[in-house]
Amino acid sequence: MSGTNPSENDSPAGTIGDSGSGTLQMDHGGFLAYRRRAAAQLNRFGANQVAAAPVVPSPVPSIVFLGGFKSDMTGTKATALDQFCHARGLGFLRFDYSGHGASGGDFLEGTISRWTADALAVIDRLTQGPLILVGSSMGGWIMLLVALQRRARLKALIGIAAAPDFTEELIWRGLSGSDQHRLMTQGRLEQPSEYSSEPYVITRALIEDGRRNLLLGGPIDLDMPVRLLQGMADPDVPYRHALRLAERLQSPGVRVTLIKDGDHRLSRPGDLALLCDAVAELAYLPAASSARSPSR
Repeated sequence: MSGTNPSENDSPAGTIGDSGSGTLQMDHGGFLAYRRRAAAQLNRFGANQVAAAPVVPSPVPSIVFLGGFKSDMTGTKATALDQFCHARGLGFLRFDYSGHGASGGDFLEGTISRWTADALAVIDRLTQGPLILVGSSMGGWIMLLVALQRRARLKALIGIAAAPDFTEELIWRGLSGSDQHRLMTQGRLEQPSEYSSEPYVITRALIEDGRRNLLLGGPIDLDMPVRLLQGMADPDVPYRHALRLAERLQSPGVRVTLIKDGDHRLSRPGDLALLCDAVAELAYLPAASSARSPSR
């Protein structure tokens, strides 16, 4: 699945002050909603460039945020990253997968393959130059699948409670035999959600497609820097899942940050600061904590 050029209602993001919102029309007839900012010219300290000539030795990467299952681009982490990138002059892109948020499509028709194709279409059509992907929960799985197909463009990866293989490891294996049978015979299964008054609907297509995209059964051939942020009090993605992912990644530049009291969302101010620090480090900018405390 591929996209076409941004539609006519795209608002161009020509400067750091502009936040372009629009829709990307897809070949299947649907559309993906997105918001993006263009990168500003930066100096080596991460501030907007004032001098006549830039001193950054290589292109500064843009940041792409990949959200989680049934989440959307207006969430706390996506918004905080948008504000951080705005302040630092970094390009930033967030979007809704098909069937999510402001995008078209039926959520129940979604699969890991389809949502990965959404991410590839948005990245290919709406970004240029090097990228840092930030994947939250399911977005961490999609981040890895995208990285395996666009590795030449990627400078680094950041996972937040990254959940590769969650359809098999965290859903299917947690179901009773009767629920597994019901899911496969009826094609869907409703589960209560801690994050919504409406239940999650798990489809047979999601499970079966997930099995075609599993990664944790062997080495993951990626060699760029990776940062994994994981709450040890996460009820949805056990922290050992992050450790297993770190073991499977072939890159020597993998670091795991465990937050002992961190939940699945990791959206508290301190959690967001860790996320922004990781972006700053990987983009070769001063750490966000340093910017907050210039006297240190």
